[in-house]
Parts: sequence; C-alpha cells; structure tokens
Amino acid sequence: MDRMGASRPSPSTHTDSVRAAIEALSVSTELVEEELKPYLDTVLTVAIERKKGIAEQVADSGILPVLAQILRRKSTLTTPTVRLVAELARDRLCHFCRFCLPSAPVKEQCFDTGIVSALVTLLLNQDQDLLLHVSQAIARICYDSNLQQERFLRLGAVPRLASVLLQHSGNEALRSSCLLALCNLSNMGEEDGSMLAWDEGAHFSEGERVFRGTSRYSFGFSSAVTVVRLKQTNGQYSVTVEVLQRCSTLLWGASNRRQAGHRLPNLTHLGSCPKLYKVIKCSVKNIPRNRSLRATVFHTLL
Repeated sequence: MDRMGASRPSPSTHTDSVRAAIEALSVSTELVEEELKPYLDTVLTVAIERKKGIAEQVADSGILPVLAQILRRKSTLTTPTVRLVAELARDRLCHFCRFCLPSAPVKEQCFDTGIVSALVTLLLNQDQDLLLHVSQAIARICYDSNLQQERFLRLGAVPRLASVLLQHSGNEALRSSCLLALCNLSNMGEEDGSMLAWDEGAHFSEGERVFRGTSRYSFGFSSAVTVVRLKQTNGQYSVTVEVLQRCSTLLWGASNRRQAGHRLPNLTHLGSCPKLYKVIKCSVKNIPRNRSLRATVFHTLL
C-alpha cells in the first residue's frame, strides 16, 4: 500500500505543478517551443479533466495574451494551445443545479487579449485537426453571449466557417463543430453540441446546402430539429439557421379530437408513428437580441 501510494502524486503536488506551469507561461518573453510545451501540456491535461478552479487560475494569471501570441505564430504549439482555449472557454455550471449563472472567466477576456481575432485568422488554415479545435473554441466562446457573437461577426467568422464547412463536409466531427459554431453565433445553439446528430438534407436550389441537426435522445411527444442552410451566390454566403418543432401525428390528431369533444386515444405506440413538422420561422439580418427568436439569417461577403 505504501509503495502504491508513493507512486501517485499527492493533490498538493499536482496543484503545485499546475501553479508552476502557469507561472512559467506568464513570465515567458520568448516563445521557445521546447521550453513551453511541457507547461502547456500540464495545463491542458488539467483543463481536459475539468479540474475545479483551473479557468479562474488561468484568467487571473495573465497568460491569455501569451496564448494569443502562440496562436498567431505557426508552430507545433498552435494546436494544443487552441485546444486549451476551447477547454477553458466552457461554461462552468453549478454541479447541483444547471439553472445557476455560469462562470466563464476565460471567455470574458478572449477578445481583449487577442484570442478571438487569432481564432478567426486560424480558420484559413488547412489542418483539419486544428480547424476542429478552432471551431469548438469559437462555438464555446460565443455561446449564450451576444457581445462575443457580435465581435466574431465583425471579424468575419461566418464566411470563414461556411467555407471550412463546405470544404470539409466529409469530416463528420469538423462538420458538426462548424455547424454548432454557426448556430451559437445565431444565439440558437448549445455549448458543446453533443446532443445533436447532423446529416445533410435535400436542397432545392443551385449552390445551396442543407444540414439538419436532430437530438440523439428524444423524449415526449415532440422534439426540436435545427436546420442550417448555406447558399453561395456571386461570392456571397447566405447562412440561415432555423428551429423546427417535430410533433407526432397522433398528438395533432388527439388535439383535434379533444377540441371536437372526444376522449384522448392511447398514445403508447407513439414512437413508431410518422412525424409532422411544424415550422417556427422568423428571419433577421443580424444576431437576434431576443432568445425567443427562432431563426436568423447571416449575409456576409468573403
């Protein structure tokens, strides 16, 4: 037992190593890859494990400008740094209640420290693994934040995300991440998108691509379907995000019969019945100010 215990780092030792790594990054003046890599790896490992307080530590340490500098340089540190930003940008919700206000100290500082502009620039890269983490970072930073959404829009994130999506639509993970980022930029998405499964639907006009996101787990009599339409004409991208409410035909029939004074039927076989789609659509030209709006349209030039 003593031998096993001696082989494991104690919590205090682990905390000290993280603190030392963050401090080393904060005082770095020359971005020497060999020197910074072990420190980045230490902080990234803790961030992936979602250790409590790591986002606050990073935000208070002042290393975000250093991370932005790394992102602006092409090096082997770029991908792990983007991944670190994506992990730190997650909203931290209360473990006991998901209705509490989130804590996102890193997300709030991403624009002023230059990380937002660096991420938009990296969308021009051709490395699909890097693009995956970049789109994830953008999706999480702008999630549920009108201010961050407007900043990304002004920097031209939408046409670059659309270009990445169309160019690499065969990469399922990258496609899902780009679609989530577009949904979050319209204030109609979710933080990580893990509950949505995306596929490409039919299109009815030239230059149009349609993607549908459905919940992996549906409960009750209805479920939401997110539809993203991309259309390219004369060098201009038009991106439309809509939410469709999918309801059971039995539910609609029950509602009609109830209004006519009949009793509700037995709905035990609801899952095997065909579905109807009820469209909730309201198009706007920019980011909606109200979360109750159920659709948004982007018009952006490359």
